[in-house]
Amino acid sequence: MKKALFASTALVLSAGVAAADVTISGYGRTGVIYYENEGEVGDFNESQVISRLRMNIVGTTSTDQGVDFGGVFRLQWDQNSSSRGFQGELNSGRLYVTASGLTVEVGNVNTAFDSAGLLYATELGSYDRSVGFSSKVGTFFAYDADRYTGQLFGVDTDGDGDVDADDGLDELATYNGVAASYSVAGVNLRASYVDPDQSGLVRDNEELGLSADYTWNDRLELSAAYVKDGAGFEDNDIWFVGARYAVMDNARVGLNYVDASNDSEAEVGNTFALYGDYALADGLTVIEAYVANNDSDDNETDNAFGIGANYDLGGARLGASLQRDYEERVTADMGVRFDF
Repeated sequence: MKKALFASTALVLSAGVAAADVTISGYGRTGVIYYENEGEVGDFNESQVISRLRMNIVGTTSTDQGVDFGGVFRLQWDQNSSSRGFQGELNSGRLYVTASGLTVEVGNVNTAFDSAGLLYATELGSYDRSVGFSSKVGTFFAYDADRYTGQLFGVDTDGDGDVDADDGLDELATYNGVAASYSVAGVNLRASYVDPDQSGLVRDNEELGLSADYTWNDRLELSAAYVKDGAGFEDNDIWFVGARYAVMDNARVGLNYVDASNDSEAEVGNTFALYGDYALADGLTVIEAYVANNDSDDNETDNAFGIGANYDLGGARLGASLQRDYEERVTADMGVRFDF
């Protein structure tokens, strides 16, 4: 991704010179999403224009010893979003330090499970959607485009002598995450810990996540992840494994599996997905597809599938997909995405 230089400052220190800068990067996308509702989810129009504008604001500095420090905010607007639809919203921040291949983050961190390399490999089109797999990976903490919500504490508004979940929980956010990642020789290792309520007044359960990725000879990719007490819910333990292999220089095939059967919040069960992509001879068009199976008792059908395509415009891409979910409803999208 090409980054736009927003500001650059040289700081002269007594021990030498350290470089500092602030950059803005992100993407925009717009298009049409169709979702077949068959009159079962209200009288909403089945087709709507859906857009997003995202800006990542990153400030970094490097010490004379070769240690990099940084901080990140995200500003994002999502059309039709209940939280970001009326205006762009600044999210909770993340601080990090990087040295010798090791990165440690604090705050609104990239969690280990959500960062697993192949977890979202089934996503299609310019909107990067997968109703067959990505929607069934369970409930867990991830880097959040919003401000912290839900893990708050306040004052004793009900007069019972205690500050608890019955009070106005809107004064202070006490959520905190810590994450570490290390890369060496084709291996990426990650670990994360999230305490949704450092005060201990409202929530007691913390989330612990682990993940690992390995790439061999630019052809074989392996990915695995585990999260304990996902999103702070007790016994919500989820694990994931995936593999993808380049059968030709322009074609890959993969198999993913996620066990979210302990997720009482989402009740998504276990999901398999067989997927792949194929680049046409023009080198600009990529065809993607998947077929997935989920064993949830709430399904109308246990099988979902999708096919999509992306066309590279050089700095932007056109994309489209056609999918059917586990409610036997058809959804389709078509749009354009550009990165800056």
